[in-house]
Amino acid sequence: MTDDGYYNSLLKGDSGALKRALYKSMGFTENALKKPLVAVVNTYTNATPGHFNLNELCCQVERGIAAAGGTAMTFGTIAPCDGIAEGHMGMRYILPSRDLITASVECMVRAHRFDGMVLLGSCDKIVPGLLMAAARLDIPAIFLNGGPMLPASYKGKHYDGNIVTEAVGWKARGEIGEAEFKEIEDLAEPCVGSCAMLGTANTMGCMAEAMGMSLPGTAAVPAVYSKRLQAAYDTGEAVMELIRGGITARRIITGESIENAMAVLMGMGGSTNGIMHLQAIYKEAGLGELPLTKFGEMSGRIPQVASVYPASPYDMADFYEAGGVPAVMKELELFLHTGCLCCNGRTVAENLSRAAHSTAREVIRTAENPFHPTGGVAVLTGNMAPMGAVVKPAAIPDGLLRFTGTARVFGSEQEACAAILAGDIRPGTMVVLRYEGPKGGPGMPEMYRPMKCLEGMGLSDSCAVVTDGRFSGSNRGCFVGHISPEAYEGGVLALVENGDSIAIDVPAGSLELLVDEPELERRRGRWTRPEKDVEPGYLNTYRRISKSAAQGAVVE
Repeated sequence: MTDDGYYNSLLKGDSGALKRALYKSMGFTENALKKPLVAVVNTYTNATPGHFNLNELCCQVERGIAAAGGTAMTFGTIAPCDGIAEGHMGMRYILPSRDLITASVECMVRAHRFDGMVLLGSCDKIVPGLLMAAARLDIPAIFLNGGPMLPASYKGKHYDGNIVTEAVGWKARGEIGEAEFKEIEDLAEPCVGSCAMLGTANTMGCMAEAMGMSLPGTAAVPAVYSKRLQAAYDTGEAVMELIRGGITARRIITGESIENAMAVLMGMGGSTNGIMHLQAIYKEAGLGELPLTKFGEMSGRIPQVASVYPASPYDMADFYEAGGVPAVMKELELFLHTGCLCCNGRTVAENLSRAAHSTAREVIRTAENPFHPTGGVAVLTGNMAPMGAVVKPAAIPDGLLRFTGTARVFGSEQEACAAILAGDIRPGTMVVLRYEGPKGGPGMPEMYRPMKCLEGMGLSDSCAVVTDGRFSGSNRGCFVGHISPEAYEGGVLALVENGDSIAIDVPAGSLELLVDEPELERRRGRWTRPEKDVEPGYLNTYRRISKSAAQGAVVE
């Protein structure tokens, strides 16, 4: 507290008079301005279903802050939806938006020198962008997600919204007609919230909780439940305790707490995108670079104790009812750094002492009887990916964990989807999608649709996809992404030709192009970097300043 009664240093004394006057112009009282000023970063938009309920949560957070003795001040930032951006040029902006979100929060918070902040977000790149901002700014901070959507129900079975993309394949094969296709479209997304499966959005919400940046038990609460509103109020109160205790974000986001998040990522079989986002958060926390090899090592010793759609029939609502993140961490307790501090002021050990073991063993098993003895997300290396590539064993059929296929090379997602839906892809094909990395894309778009098209065409058990692009957390089947170095930088992926054999061996952690080195050298001599036409603007900047996917695709 400053000597004239103002907590916030900008408002102190004569030099703070203009700032006080500007705040008073909006109705803030003298008493309100003497309290800690807490930023509420509200990424609400009615253009993104995962963020549609954030205004309601924002009101609850503000009430909690006020009840605990603070003054809330709200601002927003961008929040694009992956589902709406997929399949066209818009997807190239999704990953780059992460770093813009981080920078926009940094600009506002440092310009106003807020005393703490609550970060509200739900969707794929918004969550890591907000967590990166917390790590960069190192002020008292808590993250709250908007919560997952409830599942769709179709013919007695639950689905997430990606049933629509699968239905495209069903219709192409003549299994459903136009009327049934329209019915599926209308029921696919039954309410607001982040997508109902363990995609990147819900993975990152769970990672925030696992590293202690969200209140225990909040990540998986469905968006439409009253408990989600209660969690928002509690979050507003909790950030005030952090401010009073002087507990800043880097007291919570540490090397050990990020390892806890990595363990939960492996233990849940979350989205492969979680790897690059944890790398970016690690770097923003001033911890240096988090190598892919660390994820590979951890995947080899962490059992997969949870199985959630798309890896199983059980969706995020089922996962919540099964105990959510606390129940997963309870099973993985021996693998965790239990002395880490969490945003509720307790250690991981103290929080887990209050958590219960799951009784829904079809969703969350014990570490002694896991779904798989190793992690649900893994890293591959080999001549195709000397810097690494990522894969999701939790979503791969057992028969494809070791797979050698014949390359069919495509220059774009659209070309690949057209070939798949036209019936031009046969079992045993390795679909190769290249020049889709951070620089080559540019923007490292998701190769979501080709995997969904393979699934819709009944080929997901007999084909694989390899790319320097990313995948959606909703994808299932044999897919390898984040291949580094990317093709645009002259990686071996650029040298693949139609008819080549490619071998994926997930248990052995290898990805090999079965072409001898002399032939690869001949191909290198003929290779020229293709340049895509990109509209003037941010993508050109991102291409210039982004780093490899193996380094989290961060910008510098």
